[in-house]
Amino acid sequence: MDESALFRMIGQMREIVTSAQKATRKARRDADRRQHLKTSARPDKPVPPDTDIADPQADNLPPAKPFDQIEEW
Repeated sequence: MDESALFRMIGQMREIVTSAQKATRKARRDADRRQHLKTSARPDKPVPPDTDIADPQADNLPPAKPFDQIEEW
């Protein structure tokens, strides 16, 4: 083996180590983010808004009139 091939292999190994370190850091951060989400309290069941309450302004309005003439396209 020649000297340049050895230096190329050393460079490749360093790149592999660097990319592995970045991947490990990213995986650790993602796991920490997910752990934080698991600990947050979620409501048991969402409660729909009350629809029984009538709109006070709707009582003052006259009933809607149907259209007399509809334009056809």
